[in-house]
Amino acid sequence: MSGPSPPLRDCGAEELLPPPSSSSSSSSSSSSCCRYPRPEHPAAALAAMNRLRLEGQLCDVTLRLRPHTELRAHRVVLAAASPVFRAMFTGGLRERGQAEVPIEGVQPRAMERLVEFAYTAAVAVGERCVLPLLHGALMYQVDAVVSACCAFLGGQLHPSNAIGIAALAERLGCLELQQKAQQYIYMNFAEVSKQEEFLSLSHCQLASLLSRDELNVRCESEVFQACVAWVQQERAARAPLLPLLLRAVRCHALTPRFLRAQLRRRRELGRDALRYLGRVFRELALHRPCGDRPPGRSPRARQLIYAAGGYLRRSLGTLEAFDPERGSWLRLAALEPPRSGLGGCAVGGLFYAVGGRNNSPQGNTDSAAVDCYNPVSGRWAPCAPMSVPRNRIGVGVIDGLIYAVGGSHGCTHHCSVERGGGGMGVGGEWGGWGGNGRPDPAVPPRYEPERDEWAQVAPMGTRRVCALGNCLYAMGGYDGTQQLRSAERFRADTGTWSFVAPMGHRRSALGVAAFGGRIYVLGGYDGRSFLQSVECYDPAADAWTELAPMPAGRSGLGVAVTVEPCHPRDPRDPPPEDPPPPGDPPPGGSC
Repeated sequence: MSGPSPPLRDCGAEELLPPPSSSSSSSSSSSSCCRYPRPEHPAAALAAMNRLRLEGQLCDVTLRLRPHTELRAHRVVLAAASPVFRAMFTGGLRERGQAEVPIEGVQPRAMERLVEFAYTAAVAVGERCVLPLLHGALMYQVDAVVSACCAFLGGQLHPSNAIGIAALAERLGCLELQQKAQQYIYMNFAEVSKQEEFLSLSHCQLASLLSRDELNVRCESEVFQACVAWVQQERAARAPLLPLLLRAVRCHALTPRFLRAQLRRRRELGRDALRYLGRVFRELALHRPCGDRPPGRSPRARQLIYAAGGYLRRSLGTLEAFDPERGSWLRLAALEPPRSGLGGCAVGGLFYAVGGRNNSPQGNTDSAAVDCYNPVSGRWAPCAPMSVPRNRIGVGVIDGLIYAVGGSHGCTHHCSVERGGGGMGVGGEWGGWGGNGRPDPAVPPRYEPERDEWAQVAPMGTRRVCALGNCLYAMGGYDGTQQLRSAERFRADTGTWSFVAPMGHRRSALGVAAFGGRIYVLGGYDGRSFLQSVECYDPAADAWTELAPMPAGRSGLGVAVTVEPCHPRDPRDPPPEDPPPPGDPPPGGSC
């Protein structure tokens, strides 16, 4: 019988294993040690140390919070959680040798939560404790608690407190929270500007805010009115600052009609401010270039391409929005009644559907209707109609005024123009059809959305175009024999037309919009079928790219660009209409 086994030597794990066979390589013997990590161990160890703390076991330091309040803890745990405690207990500071350490400048409850976090890796944050807790976490450099407090404050952002939170974050050096609060202010400027915090800004803070390119406003008049409201809050002291503050407002983005109304507010604005606004008004009225004009604002609110109505064997009431960044489509509230051959434009963040025709089995009716879709409410609202029905119409926005160009009513082809005015314009976007019929001798009115009425404009004739930069682009169409793929560009500086790269598909009755320095064409008719395809033209590359198609093919749709809707689809809307089956005969006539 063998004797007792010898005691194990202090050796490596591989020495406890049987020796490798002679056939094994040296590399196999050196790799015979395996690690078995236990992910649950750190949490279990922390929980065990927290129980020891609560029981007062093995604690080696007492934190004196106030004369009769103290916390017992373990130095090693506090040092692991806080660089400040680490310096206290391992450096040459006097606290290293003290059994009791006084804590000053931090509220006792906040320090209790910091100590709890050191043992539990969790912290409770609420409205009443977030500020003292954030202050204590910053003082003791507990970054995880700082992040938790900033995340809590970021979730509490509201128009009434965003400016205060941004100022607090800047004062405490919380850069991430400061940036989040500032972005909230920019994106919700219209609501923030109505709050007490906004009216309490210094003139330097206000000028800095008003000059930001990122301000998300439907029209520059919102910025102007906010500036004037700030002055009116303490008129005697602030009125002399108005001319300086107006330099931060993009006054050249205001419409001449809006400026004309402000020039009548003599007592409110003052002489110097009126002089500046008068100069801006004259430059806009005379279309003079302004070398020191600031660029337009570029808010980070997502912009989508809206497509309304159209024709697919009948007039459609669909409203859809294309997201160029994601390459996807959204279905929105339906347009009633359905229309094709309509025009689309955006003014003041609102989408307008103008004119068109209702083709149905019951008959065809040309329309003078104007309807407005609000992306915030997700609803359509009727506006004042045009003076005459216009099918196959072209519409555009210049200086905040909506122009309705050409179109037809029955056998009459209009060469007249109707114009309206709005709060702002996305500008330079036109779509429609040309016609060779008799000019309409009547002088038509113009539409003004702010007044919901039409005013008179001299007649003119034009074909559909799309403006981008200082150029006009004409895409596709019908030359009397076939649909076209061609695209042409007109340069305003030289007054000349030239061909650019042709589209990938022949199409007439297409929708067109300019967005992000590119031109988008949607749908249309190629002589045989209604197109779903969407193409994008890049002027820099002189090339077209095929994008995600529309959910259904159609022609004669109205297209424009405006902000992303808050409500992609209202649950009270009727279910989406389906296009008629391919075998259905079209009703009499087409768009």
